Amino acid sequence: MEYKWLLFDADGTLFDFDRAEASALCKTLGQFGVPFTPEHLSTYQRINKHLWRALENGLITPGVLGVRRFELFFEELQLDLSPHSFSPTYLVQLGTCSELIAGAVEILQALHTRYQLAIVTNGLKAVQRSRLSCSPIREYIAEMVISEEVGASKPDRAIFDAAFERIGRPLKSEVLMIGDSLTSDIEGGYRYGVDTCWYNPTNQSQSLGLEITYQIRNLGELADLL
Repeated sequence: MEYKWLLFDADGTLFDFDRAEASALCKTLGQFGVPFTPEHLSTYQRINKHLWRALENGLITPGVLGVRRFELFFEELQLDLSPHSFSPTYLVQLGTCSELIAGAVEILQALHTRYQLAIVTNGLKAVQRSRLSCSPIREYIAEMVISEEVGASKPDRAIFDAAFERIGRPLKSEVLMIGDSLTSDIEGGYRYGVDTCWYNPTNQSQSLGLEITYQIRNLGELADLL
């Protein structure tokens, strides 16, 4: 297939979000005088993933998510901290964590000479734009579409409408969506009618019955596919 645009997810596809999340949580708790423990991370990740799934399903807004995750986190671990004070401090720390998935720089460097590259992400604008600005991949990314800015999250077709508007309304056959999440990236792309590439480094099973165009276990495989 002759694609013109490659749409990448950000977290878990290009950016190593697990490392960034752990680092940001550790630093922010330290600023508030709380020693970091592995229990803090596992509890926070469980709560955060649940709320992001609710966001994908349109049940909450990004603004609610940003504070609610810390309300639940502090309640469960009985920490006497203010979610409204903690959340913006955490976002600042997260915005400085631009660790990348292995091979991300190399593959984008190779692909950007032949394709236009964009990021379509379910995320918070303060975090995503900050991380990209201090990342070595910034020079390869022509557009960045963020769910908080457009008012819709993957898999909602509205975020794909916004992305297509931003990149000049190409034919759907000229676009490939690449991401690690079956429920947002791959289902969203599939329902919108574009080809999809599932980045699946842990070899998870495909449980949604989607027709996935490509599947890869490391980003370097994109060079052979494309």
